[in-house]
Amino acid sequence: MGFYSRFILPTIIDKVMDDEQAAEFRARMVPEAEGRVLEIGMGSGHNLPFYGDGVTSVVGLEPSAELMAMARKRAADKSLDIEFVGESAEAMPFENASFDTVLTTWTLCSIGDASAALAEMRRVLKPTGRLIFVEHGLAPTSGVVAWQNFINPIWRPLAGGCNLNRPIDRMISGAGFTIDGLETTYMKGPKPLSYTYLGRARIA
Repeated sequence: MGFYSRFILPTIIDKVMDDEQAAEFRARMVPEAEGRVLEIGMGSGHNLPFYGDGVTSVVGLEPSAELMAMARKRAADKSLDIEFVGESAEAMPFENASFDTVLTTWTLCSIGDASAALAEMRRVLKPTGRLIFVEHGLAPTSGVVAWQNFINPIWRPLAGGCNLNRPIDRMISGAGFTIDGLETTYMKGPKPLSYTYLGRARIA
C-alpha cells in the first residue's frame, strides 16, 4: 500500500463523505436497519449516528485499517454493540443467514469484484432480511454516461478504486435480490460523479 493510499486517501474519503446531502440520505435510509446489521464498507463511521433503536448489534466490515481507526473513534461514545472486522466483502467470515440487515452506502463502487460481494451479502442475509443501499453509479442519460466512461480510468486510481459507471440496480437484481423500493437522483455536484441510487432489496 502506497503513501497516498495509506495516509492521504483515507482523510480525503472521510472529508468528502462528511457532506450535508449525504447526511440527509443517511438519515432517510440507515434508520430502516434492524436486528443484527452488517455494514459493508463502514469507512470512517459516518453512518453510526443514524442507527435506530431497532438495531441490536452492528458488524462493520472495513478493509482499510486507517478508516477503521476513524470509525472506532466515532463509535467510542455510542451505546451500540459494534464489532469491527477488517476483511474484504468478496469473502466474508460470517455464517450463512446470520444478519437481519445488510447496509451499504457509497461502497459498491469501489469493491473490486462487486458481483462476488453481492453474492456474499445474499449468503449472509437471513431469508426475511433486507439489503439497504445508498450508492452512486451509472447515470440514465447517454451524455452523462459518456463522461462517466471517459473519466472513470483516471478517477478510479485517485479515488481508491471507485467506479463512476456501475449499474447499481442491475447489479443488485442480478445477484438474486428483488428491489422493492428504489429512488434515483443526482446529488449536488458534477453529474458524472453524483447519480445516486437509494433503495431496499430482499432475497428473490
